[in-house]
Amino acid sequence: MSEPSPSIALIAHDQKKPDMVVWATRHRDVLSRHALVATGTTGTMLLRELPELSISLMKSGPLGGDQQIGALIVEGRISLLVFLVDPLSPHPHDVDVKALTRLAVVYNVPMACNLATADILIADLARN
Repeated sequence: MSEPSPSIALIAHDQKKPDMVVWATRHRDVLSRHALVATGTTGTMLLRELPELSISLMKSGPLGGDQQIGALIVEGRISLLVFLVDPLSPHPHDVDVKALTRLAVVYNVPMACNLATADILIADLARN
């Protein structure tokens, strides 16, 4: 049995979820060619707006979804993390968010925390 190919992980804080939908809509052609994984609420919103995408759903971030994606990073199953962060709102599960971003750094996973960086990283995928 072959290993699953690495996935793109999609996460967005509540105030950034609409931005994630707009971004994913703009890049749906590239995203549709990759395995996708998302935290529960972000992924559910994406699937509602872009039903043609195949997205594996984790739990919502506060219920452990960030940690589930962190585990996938450790296993080498995430090749790109798009995590649209809202730095202006409090996040009760901030420790989980920091752990996830730390794992992306430790395991050298390209990570976009804003739309400008997400556009650059997805453009690179589109060229390959």
